[in-house]
Amino acid sequence: METSMTYTWTGAQYGIGFGTALAIAISYDNNHSILWAIIHGFFNWLYVIYFAIAY
Repeated sequence: METSMTYTWTGAQYGIGFGTALAIAISYDNNHSILWAIIHGFFNWLYVIYFAIAY
């Protein structure tokens, strides 16, 4: 008898990812602007890394 296992990655399948949520939270906390939060959310991890280095 042969069995097979299938592994799937379902962590970020629904909704936004952790990097996006983190970038939006940091951006809104600093700028108090929804527009900038959306823009920074689009660039997610790039903005998070920039924020960590710059501040």
